[in-house]
Parts: sequence; C-alpha cells; structure tokens
Amino acid sequence: MRRSLLPLAAVLALTAVLPANAAETHGVAAAFGNTVKALYPDGKYQWLWFRADGTWEAFGRRGKWSSGKWSEKDAGKVCLKQAKPLPIPFNYCTDFPTNGGVGAVWTSKSMEGDPIKVTVVRGIQRP
Repeated sequence: MRRSLLPLAAVLALTAVLPANAAETHGVAAAFGNTVKALYPDGKYQWLWFRADGTWEAFGRRGKWSSGKWSEKDAGKVCLKQAKPLPIPFNYCTDFPTNGGVGAVWTSKSMEGDPIKVTVVRGIQRP
C-alpha cells in the first residue's frame, strides 16, 4: 500500500499557521490556527483569527468583515490596527492574558466600551 505525503510546500504552509504544540502555547500565540470569540451584551458574537505574521481577520457581530495588523503592547495586551474595509487611524488595545491558551475565557471591553466575554476556541470556526 502506498501512502501519499503532503508536498513540502503544504507542510511548510501548515507549520507557519499552526504552533508547534498547540496544547502548550499561551497568550496570543494560542490563537494561531484557532478562533477568538467575543460575546457582546446583546448576545451576538464577533469572530477573530490571529496569524503569526502579525495580521488578523474578523467577522463582526453586525455581519461585516474587517482585517488589519496586530501587535503586543506590554504583557497581556494586544493592539489591533484596522486596514479593511476602511483604515482606522488609531489602535484598539485589549486584554489578552499571557498565561491563557485554548479554552481561556476572560472579560474585557469592546472598542465602544461595552463589556465583552472573550474565549479562545480550538480550530477555525466560521460564523
């Protein structure tokens, strides 16, 4: 029986997205290859996907897609700079626990100041 192997390019692409050991990653690295869900007071979710290359993509609770770049600011803070659909001239910084991994749940504030419940969920979930 012959086993088929993934082409080297596919293996390299997968390792660029997924952490070496997802069970042991913490902080924002735990989000790579997973989904960050933010639950708003109105019961709607925002889905965010962070990439190791410093980019992010999101589907908002109002049904709109956005994307941009992320950076870490101090320990436990992640800042988002939106580029699409329209560039926003400021960063939105929010808590992202350095010791949290997949399954981590914490409270934070939305860009509008609303309280939100944030969870790192295993795998890429789409709305």
